Amino acid sequence: MVQLVTGQLGAEGPYWEGLAVGQLVLPRCKGCGAWHWPAVWRCGQCGSWEHEWVEQQLAGTIFSWNRTHLRFAGTEGLPVPFTTLLVELGGSAIRLLGLIEGSEEGLRIGAAVTGRIDRTAYQDTTIPSIRWTLA
Repeated sequence: MVQLVTGQLGAEGPYWEGLAVGQLVLPRCKGCGAWHWPAVWRCGQCGSWEHEWVEQQLAGTIFSWNRTHLRFAGTEGLPVPFTTLLVELGGSAIRLLGLIEGSEEGLRIGAAVTGRIDRTAYQDTTIPSIRWTLA
């Protein structure tokens, strides 16, 4: 079960709430149309306080990746080693982290990936997470 404490999520609350119901939503300024991630309360480009949360496709290219061989606190639910991807969405400047699943053959910066929303055990709770697959 996903446990979210809405009042403690900050500016990125709608992101986590979207993931919890299977949607990726990201903030776009209503004033100038700039995308913001991480989420902000106020647009740094035009000063607007108004944002809309727009559903996005989970697809992009690998910007960077890291393979972790040693367990650390909070990763007890993951098999070791595990590979984390930083993915640039649809050619935008927005980048999201997630774990790779399936074959890692062809793993390289610039490789196309698609994603899905999953759940990851983190300490005593389960949180929404993104899983990436090489396209």
